[in-house]
Amino acid sequence: MRKILIFLVSIYQKMISPLFPPSCRYYPTCSNYMIGALKKHGPILGLIMGIFRIIRCNPFVRGGVDPVPDNFTIFRNPHPEKYEDPIIAKKFHPESK
Repeated sequence: MRKILIFLVSIYQKMISPLFPPSCRYYPTCSNYMIGALKKHGPILGLIMGIFRIIRCNPFVRGGVDPVPDNFTIFRNPHPEKYEDPIIAKKFHPESK
């Protein structure tokens, strides 16, 4: 089930998403977040997390860095600085390479 959902999201990324201008307010993008949540939390919880992330991605929020948390939650990750991602590290620790 997880592989099927990841496949569907990757089809969206390759076929549908390029037809529209970039509009995601978060890093990683909502589709990459969905894939990460599916891999980390499985098909049910990952799908729920991805759907709530898409709901949060709207013109009324500031956006920003929001990686997939280690524990299941439907809310924004409160501590993105704890993740080892080069873009996140650069944002929170500009002196690091």
